[in-house]
Amino acid sequence: MVVYSFYIFDRHAECIYKKKWTPRPSSTSSKPNQYDGLPEGVLHPKALSAEDDAKLIFGTIFSLRNMVRKLGGPDDNFETYRTGHYKLHYYETPTSLKFVMVTDTKTNNLRIVLHQIYVSLYVEYVVKNPLSPIEHPGGVGVDCEMFELGVEQFVNASLMT
Repeated sequence: MVVYSFYIFDRHAECIYKKKWTPRPSSTSSKPNQYDGLPEGVLHPKALSAEDDAKLIFGTIFSLRNMVRKLGGPDDNFETYRTGHYKLHYYETPTSLKFVMVTDTKTNNLRIVLHQIYVSLYVEYVVKNPLSPIEHPGGVGVDCEMFELGVEQFVNASLMT
């Protein structure tokens, strides 16, 4: 499995954390894009800034989540979205934090993995940290070295096999 990127959005639609991984070279013909580690043309035909990329991801999950709720009712949840090039996994916490992971298409549903990242890493290293702000106004992101290290180790150990 290949993990391309991971995002956390707060309840104000601000991207408070983003991490991108460059996939290992493989025997397939698609080469990684030098700007964001995704195969050429996966999320966008040309390189966007990191802020625009996060806005595009949030707009996608916001639209799909609302469409699922309108078509299926309030009890239905949006969990994954798959294209021919990537799969987007989504988990929303009771406090409206949104965890998004973009992976290759062969990956199974990662809702449980995103929940584990929330409970084991985000709550432990960000929420319980007295120096971390409760709100992240103006896009001030998560600035916790232990959280970043934990996400890196968790993804490398659990998902990138």
